[in-house]
Amino acid sequence: MDEGGAEAPARGVNGPDRGSISVMVAITAVSLVAVVGLVLDFGGQLRSTERADALAQEAARVAGQQLDITKLRAGGGYQVDPKQAVSAGRAYLASQHVSGSVDFPRYPDLSEISVTVDTTYPTALLGAVGITSLSVQGHGKATLLHGITEGKTG
Repeated sequence: MDEGGAEAPARGVNGPDRGSISVMVAITAVSLVAVVGLVLDFGGQLRSTERADALAQEAARVAGQQLDITKLRAGGGYQVDPKQAVSAGRAYLASQHVSGSVDFPRYPDLSEISVTVDTTYPTALLGAVGITSLSVQGHGKATLLHGITEGKTG
């Protein structure tokens, strides 16, 4: 009660705290939407990276199957025809609508083929802050083996 005998209104009903919960809910909602957007878009980028790795591996396998038939028939052993290998690897990548490179990291040794795929992931929610795509790169490698050999990992 105040000096005049009337009851004072409860603090917060019409006082300085009125509406403060609304600001907290708005900030929390915006934060949650931002976190969901990050999880969604970076998860999508991760899936795109896995796809790029798979495409690069398949392109390397296709390139590794392009043997130099002339050398093989002449008794020169199994060797990849480098021009056909690069052409076949690039054709496979083009058929999957991605770009990339096919090379031989230990040239002139043609027994190992390396493929790199470059693509992008179009973002779903990060576009609201100006990030419309995320770059993605995949890698694959194939090694030409003949006969019974022990596998290598790594």
